[in-house]
Formats: sequence, C-alpha cells, structure tokens
Amino acid sequence: MGFYGEQIVPRLVELACGMGVNDPQRERVCAGLHGRVVEIGFGSGLNVPFYPAEVTSVSAVEPADLGWKLAAKRLDRATVPIERAGLDGQSLPFGDNSFDAALSTWTLCTIPDAGAALAEVRRVLAPGGTFHFVEHGLAPDASVRKWQHRLNPLQKACAGGCNLNRPIRELVERAGFEIREAQEFYADGPRAVAALTLGVAVAP
Repeated sequence: MGFYGEQIVPRLVELACGMGVNDPQRERVCAGLHGRVVEIGFGSGLNVPFYPAEVTSVSAVEPADLGWKLAAKRLDRATVPIERAGLDGQSLPFGDNSFDAALSTWTLCTIPDAGAALAEVRRVLAPGGTFHFVEHGLAPDASVRKWQHRLNPLQKACAGGCNLNRPIRELVERAGFEIREAQEFYADGPRAVAALTLGVAVAP
C-alpha cells in the first residue's frame, strides 16, 4: 500500500468518519445488533460506543494496522469482547453460519470487490441473521450522480480507493440478502459524498 495508504489514509478516515455529525447514523445502524457480530471495515473502532448490550462478541475485520492502533482507547473502554479476527472482507476466515449479525459502516465504498465481500458476509451469517449497514454511494438524483461519476477517479486516488458511485442497495440485494428496511438520504456536506443508504438486510 505504501506510506500514504498505510499511514495517511487511516488518519484521514479517522478524521472524516469520526466527526460527531455521523454519530446519529452510527447509533441507528447499530440498533438491533445482537449475539455474535462480525464487523467489516472496523477501522479505528468508531462504532464501539454504539454496540447494544445484546452484543456478546465482535470479530473485527480490519486491514490497516494503524487503524487498529488508533482504536486502542475505544477497545479499552469496550464492554464487549472484541478481537481483530481478519484482514480482508473479501475472504473472511470464519466458518459458514458463524454469526448472528454483521455490521458495515462507510466500508463498501473502498473494498475492491464489494460483491465478493457481501457474499462472504452472507456466507458467515446464520440463516435469519441481519446485516446492518450505512454506506455512502450512488445518489438518488441524476444531477448528483453525474458529478459523482466525474469525481470518482480523483476520489479513489486521494481516499485510498474509496468510490463515490457504488449502488449500495443493489449490491446488497445482488448478494442474496432480503432488504428489511433501507433509507436513502443526504447527510450534511457536499451531496456527491453525502448520499447515504442506511438499512438492515436479512440472510435467507
């Protein structure tokens, strides 16, 4: 990944995703998590304060060593066991039907093959398990989508491979999940980067 990818991008992600304006979305997406949870794109542990009491363990999938180091204080304050259990969301080191729930926040934009990652999440979820997600992606408005397509090459180069224009709901459904609820909306900020999809899907 090089110095920029290993040392700069995790700090940029910590800064951008750690803004308080994102906390309401984190609280909403974590609601209903329970039992054994796998979180892909754990980053610096920004979701840790929002895990419900019903969560019994978290297996964190995070490729960046610096991201894990930045999570140290949150891990110390966690009230649930959390282990770094994988590096690649596209190839999860877990058996089939291993988890009750899965969590992804602002992660699918960056994974090179988001479809493969979602297929893996579905594989490791028990039947009826829930996938909780909040992601930025393709906007609902054509005028915004046009700018997303134009800006995407620059975004990928500057933000560690992050894509602005992935169709989040379509990707989740294509992986075989059944959408229980999903909301598309704009968060605060430029619409090209603030088009969010927040929802819960079920593994059949």
